[in-house]
Amino acid sequence: MSDPDTRRLAFGDALRRLRVEAGLSGKQFAQRAGWTASKVSRMETANQSVSDADVVVYCRLTGADDAVEAELRQELREIRLEAASWKRQLRTGNSARQEYGKQLEHDAERIRLFEIAMVPGLVQTAEYARHMFEAVAVLHQNRLDVAESVERRMARQEVLYRPRTEVQIVCSEAGLRHPIAPPQVMVGQLDRLLALAGMSTLRLAVLPMDVQLSAVPQHGFVIIDEMALVETVNTEMTITDPDDLERFDRLFDVLLSASLEGPEARALLHRLIEQYSALG
Repeated sequence: MSDPDTRRLAFGDALRRLRVEAGLSGKQFAQRAGWTASKVSRMETANQSVSDADVVVYCRLTGADDAVEAELRQELREIRLEAASWKRQLRTGNSARQEYGKQLEHDAERIRLFEIAMVPGLVQTAEYARHMFEAVAVLHQNRLDVAESVERRMARQEVLYRPRTEVQIVCSEAGLRHPIAPPQVMVGQLDRLLALAGMSTLRLAVLPMDVQLSAVPQHGFVIIDEMALVETVNTEMTITDPDDLERFDRLFDVLLSASLEGPEARALLHRLIEQYSALG
């Protein structure tokens, strides 16, 4: 079964079989797990996402052996990777992914965002975002819905102005120097960062290229409360394991402590604006 939805249904049925073979009703299992009965029903019918921790609970309460647990956890990882592939997510364009991002960020208490090769999405200008979405469409050969995608990305930026959400963003100097768009667009983008750098609801920092790091980032990532998202060329990974999340937070702390803020960050941005202005 290659379709993620079909695999999710089969996975839910496998959990149900474990419970039934252990002689437990849905209500009994829910009571032992400290869950609601509706949660058990939704997971077994693939109407609710299942976490790795949920699988562990199922196996422990039903007495499943280590081999069964390992097999189920591996199957869950494969289902997630297949469902998160850009080929699947972007088959109707990029605007739906932007809406999903807005939903994740809407109720977030803390967002920590780092990009290594581009300006982070939450602080992009509309024109810079347009060039990004056009490039993504070419790479993934998906439907070109640039105008709608830009509109939804701009709507996501309302989170920057909410005092109840702590937002920390680290832009790499390398990403700011990468001319994803024409010089005049890059100037406008850097001006936008200058304006945001003075906001009280946003901590914006720039990681200089010549700083020595105790931990080297290999990709960009975002941490949204108790979840991290990592984009690769073919898929988007969702990380919820506490140990892995702690590792991402440690890396972000390293990057933030090595970054420039305040007057130093603004001075660097001004230098980059001068360089792009000379090109335009």
